Amino acid sequence: MLKTILSTHILPTVRHHSCGGFRHPAKLYHHPVPQRCVHTRTKPRISPPPKLKSSSTDSTAGISPFGWGLLIIPATTFGLGCWQVYRKQWKEGLIDELERKIHMSPVPIPDDLTALNDMEYQTVTVRGQFLHDQEFHLGPRACIQHGDSHTAGGLFSQKEASIGFLVITPFKLEGRDDKILINRGWVPKRYLDPATRPEGQVHGTVELQGVVRLPENRPQFTPKQRGAIFMYRDVERMAAMSGSEPYYLDATVASTVPHGPVGGQTRVTLRNEHLSYIVTWFSLSGFTTWLWFRQIVRGKSF
Repeated sequence: MLKTILSTHILPTVRHHSCGGFRHPAKLYHHPVPQRCVHTRTKPRISPPPKLKSSSTDSTAGISPFGWGLLIIPATTFGLGCWQVYRKQWKEGLIDELERKIHMSPVPIPDDLTALNDMEYQTVTVRGQFLHDQEFHLGPRACIQHGDSHTAGGLFSQKEASIGFLVITPFKLEGRDDKILINRGWVPKRYLDPATRPEGQVHGTVELQGVVRLPENRPQFTPKQRGAIFMYRDVERMAAMSGSEPYYLDATVASTVPHGPVGGQTRVTLRNEHLSYIVTWFSLSGFTTWLWFRQIVRGKSF
């Protein structure tokens, strides 16, 4: 009987109020039952905060020593660009100095010939005699033509102006025992032999003007001198072979005589291409810097 009453009236009431928060009547139980509330929902999951992009400082922190070493390429090219700026300024100053010396008034050759070492490209006046039996030749060379000077000698046509030689002749200074070397000018190859141009071999005392030139270093890969034909201006060897002093003048165009060498064969133009070198080196430095930042710092590839 008791079992029937519990199952019919009391248990349904307890199930209905199990989560209601009310305490069961004391008359139903001899001992109070602790209340529990069952939750079927779970707490919402909290998503982690988004990752922030690393700054440039963080990016450079992971660069290897090899990556830092690659910076030597843009640094070196930048340094070469700065060096070319200096070279350009130096070359322009040298060109201005040569122009100033070329346009100076001629002066008599100094009594002390060693003073000529500090007078390159200056014009001096000399008086004396040519020693044609000791003539040297320098070449092959192209002819430097000044106005109509190529017609004064009457030795060659325009087609022959690209192949010829310079005639270097010892010159005995008047009133002194000194001999120097004078570049009389250019002759075509077919008139290299002095016997083919006897009218151009000036005899007796002459006065002329010449541009002071210093010895020339032997260019790379240039063969050694053989015989009386020189490949470059080897003043020391020419002087030793002729018994002259090691001083050398380029006769001016005014010294040209009919059927003789064409004077005025002094090249005073200096190459000044440093501006193109500056643009090249600085452009290469900028490009390699950008490439280093893209490949090493940003880690991007092409």
